Amino acid sequence: MKAKNQLVSLDDLDRTILRILQENAKQTYTEIGRRMKLAHSTIYDRIKKMEGYGIIKKYAVVIDLEKAGIKLLTAIVTIFTDPKESDKVAKELRKQRQVLEVFTSLSEELVIIVKIAAEDQEDLHSFVSQIIAPLPGVLRIRTSIITKKYKEEGFFI
Repeated sequence: MKAKNQLVSLDDLDRTILRILQENAKQTYTEIGRRMKLAHSTIYDRIKKMEGYGIIKKYAVVIDLEKAGIKLLTAIVTIFTDPKESDKVAKELRKQRQVLEVFTSLSEELVIIVKIAAEDQEDLHSFVSQIIAPLPGVLRIRTSIITKKYKEEGFFI
């Protein structure tokens, strides 16, 4: 790993460590080292550097909500905004517990795309009408309820 002007360049060793951690972040440095035929101290040093540079942001548990008996409705909400207010709207939405992801997209016009989890349609309706719609700069809202998931993953390095 090389750092230059706050930009970090990962080498093949770093990428391999990241792939292994993405498979299972509970592995010990020794286990990762054994797989890579390297000393656990080398793995420890590399991981600590990646954490220090913010490349590894956090370790998290991915829960299968259905198996846990939790049924949530997921929706993708496209919010058309006044371009001068879109940054404020996006920043406000990311504070909300129900919001899973927030993106902006620029195609024909600037839009904010938000992935929301709700208990049911009534909860989704309340969130859209009471939280999103009143925000200054919101012009139009389009809501799409997810009816079936075929794949839901993070990016794998």
